[in-house]
Amino acid sequence: MAEIIAQEKQGGSKQRKNLIRVDMTPMVDLGFLLITFFMFTTNFTKPNVMDLGLPAKDHSPNPIPQPPIDIDVNNQITFILGKDNRVFYHQKSKEDLNSSNLKETSFSGINISKIISEAYNKAPRKEIFTIIVKPTDDANYKNFVDVLDNIAISKKERYGVTDIKPWEKKVYEELIK
Repeated sequence: MAEIIAQEKQGGSKQRKNLIRVDMTPMVDLGFLLITFFMFTTNFTKPNVMDLGLPAKDHSPNPIPQPPIDIDVNNQITFILGKDNRVFYHQKSKEDLNSSNLKETSFSGINISKIISEAYNKAPRKEIFTIIVKPTDDANYKNFVDVLDNIAISKKERYGVTDIKPWEKKVYEELIK
């Protein structure tokens, strides 16, 4: 039990006052009741997380190197995330890409999912169809998450995130001017 003892002296007299005893036990109980009340009344929210499809780790001591797969432009679609909530897409090679065939769409789930499914249906080898996402320095995180959500909705498991190539950046900058 906690208590406070107070003593006072008056001038030069030798008279003592009675001791004051304050019991702190109810105050401690009240503190614990308040802590318990606030813990039960606050909302504990779970963070929203997104599952990224990462390659499985090879646990063998001597992994067999796999030959690289050359993905034809018809077996892939590239999304370029730009500033001001703009998204562009193409299925062109370095030599063929220009400002007239770098197409723009909105971040509407219907549009991006439709573009992905059309490209998938036109792909000659559907088993290696790949979606490539290239955010620019001006893109925001929400737009990146929206594209990844649309990829998950379209149920395509082969996708990659990479930097925008200089030849793509040149065409992109022509369009945003």
